Amino acid sequence: MSSVRSHYASLLAAPALLVPFVAAQAEPTGLLTVTVEASRTSQLGLADSANQGSITGRELELRTVYRPAEILEATPGLIVGQHSGEGKASQYYLRGFNLDHGTDLATYVDDMPVNQRSHAHGQGWTDLNFLIPEVVGRMDYSKGPYSARLGDFASAGSVSVNYANRLSDNVFTISGGQNAYGRAALAASSEVGGGSLLYALERVHNNGPYTRGDNYRKANGVLRYSVGPASNGWSVTAMAYRGQWNSTDQIPLRAVQDGSIGRFDAIDNTDGGRSARSSLSATWRSTTAEAAAKLNAYVIRNRLDLFSDFTYYMDDPVNGDQFGQPDRRVTSGFGASHTWRDVPLLGLAGDWTLGLMGQNDNVFNGLNHTRAQQVLSTIRQDHIVESSAALYLENATRWSDKLRSVAGVRTDHYRFDVKSNLADNSGTASAQLVSPSLSLILSPFAQTELYLNLGKGFHSNDGRGTVAKVDAKTGEAVTPVPGLVQSRGQEAGLRTELIPRMQTSLSLYRLDFDSELTYIGDSGTTEAGRPSRRYGVEISNYYKVLPWLSFDVDAAYAHARSRDHDALAGDYIEDAVEGVGQLALTVDKYGPWSGALRLRYFGPRPLTADNRVRSRSSFTLNGHVAYQLTPKLRLSLEAFNIANRKVSAIDYFYSSQLRGEAAPVDDVHFHPSESRSLRATLIANW
Repeated sequence: MSSVRSHYASLLAAPALLVPFVAAQAEPTGLLTVTVEASRTSQLGLADSANQGSITGRELELRTVYRPAEILEATPGLIVGQHSGEGKASQYYLRGFNLDHGTDLATYVDDMPVNQRSHAHGQGWTDLNFLIPEVVGRMDYSKGPYSARLGDFASAGSVSVNYANRLSDNVFTISGGQNAYGRAALAASSEVGGGSLLYALERVHNNGPYTRGDNYRKANGVLRYSVGPASNGWSVTAMAYRGQWNSTDQIPLRAVQDGSIGRFDAIDNTDGGRSARSSLSATWRSTTAEAAAKLNAYVIRNRLDLFSDFTYYMDDPVNGDQFGQPDRRVTSGFGASHTWRDVPLLGLAGDWTLGLMGQNDNVFNGLNHTRAQQVLSTIRQDHIVESSAALYLENATRWSDKLRSVAGVRTDHYRFDVKSNLADNSGTASAQLVSPSLSLILSPFAQTELYLNLGKGFHSNDGRGTVAKVDAKTGEAVTPVPGLVQSRGQEAGLRTELIPRMQTSLSLYRLDFDSELTYIGDSGTTEAGRPSRRYGVEISNYYKVLPWLSFDVDAAYAHARSRDHDALAGDYIEDAVEGVGQLALTVDKYGPWSGALRLRYFGPRPLTADNRVRSRSSFTLNGHVAYQLTPKLRLSLEAFNIANRKVSAIDYFYSSQLRGEAAPVDDVHFHPSESRSLRATLIANW
């Protein structure tokens, strides 16, 4: 029997996925020529589950995004928001999770992990502001702990963004819009010394609709040299990013309702932040008929100074409750894998993949009580060295023309070494887990696949919590948390293309966690959460109605509860999103015209464990239209929140105290979605 060679060859042969253009000509009228580009890549025969997918750079280009991280919303069922200034890591929601700033959503850019472990503000911090969309070639996504190749943070989902090695056209983009928005970007590639040199530069400014503007200033750059095709060559890449911003954090609903402040006002006008990221990475690949090998290595330097105030005058009625969270880190790591193809086993030929990964984070971070970004006192300072190693083995076998399988096992080992300014919170700890996975793929008839997926995964906890003995803020005794927390997932799914030009996928899943990940960055403590269970259904449908017109709709529902029943506290999981959806119409190359309209639904969430307080659902409509002025010059107009809906990007329920209040008040705190705004962009190619 033949192996599932095509399954791995397609993943390694990046050029075939980077530009899957399909050219066609049609003339609905005597004057109109239609060019078809970037139909969605079929996943039949490639994916191991119904929730895997690959989005081309062209498809991403046709989306309307307010901030870079929103390209992740091309993943069906994923919602991206913001509850602070533009330079801060975004907020993510998926499969009944409030993923905070990235927890349980493993994110990679060019094989480098974006999630930052043991971070000052929150475990798994995922800041994607360094993305430059002009050089994105492809985005791959999956959900659930069903692959031995994925480890920490991947239980809810995983997204991998890949930059191109070379561009078909160089591009210069200049944009301007309301709220002092401005952007200029240049991306180009050329042949140098037998290889390709790609470079990109970006500058951005944005105030947003806030009374005190964000004054977000971003400078960004990428430089890459590559030799050979992506499947049989190597590349070296350098990146650098710097951002600075003011923050209008979430505000108490009571203050808006009584007229004390407006929707776009702040309580503390000195909140804000500064961040910087630089990296150097290298990748080498070799692909033959008998084997495929890959090796990558990286060094990443991240710096963050974040100042926030969520409780105002509850802890300090004189100076206020602003806190600063500095984080300095160097992350280094590598990945190596080798696939042997057509290896005989039980009379069948299968592909075997052996992989090894390593990562080390050298982190200096802290928590300070501040006023107007000036340090009043230090609550804690820590030096964390977090090291991990993983080994995995995966087998892919085609048992017949209608049945194939992918089975794997992964083992992870973590070591945490913490040196704290509080002696009781210093120490070392270690943790290890074994995570098996199995996927069965049945093809009962043409253009259709059925999937059954089983697997275990995990997320790591903040290293400080694994050795902590006292609360750094109150001095009370605390219990250390486990370094690794296991998840268990089961899923059944379907993918079909029986209807011409239509791709449909459906999945039913359940995901259990031994405990919810709870790092309280605002007080510098880690708490062991309750065990949880989520189950739900997701459907994704893409239809190429006409050569120039496509329609897609995604919908997801999740039921999330704590497994240890507590009638008094309640079993709801706070901020767990219940339903999300997107509906979009996209026009691509209808003569000189292109554009899209996208309606996004963000469902209600329980804000308290007893479901006594809930957030409202919201609909927002974004879109853009572009006109090809000349073969190399295009004008685009983007519109955000077209209906100007007064809805929330995020809602929380907790206690805070405003100046003049006698005692803390339990209240909803929200961050408003941006008001309607327009941006015009001129794109020049050569």
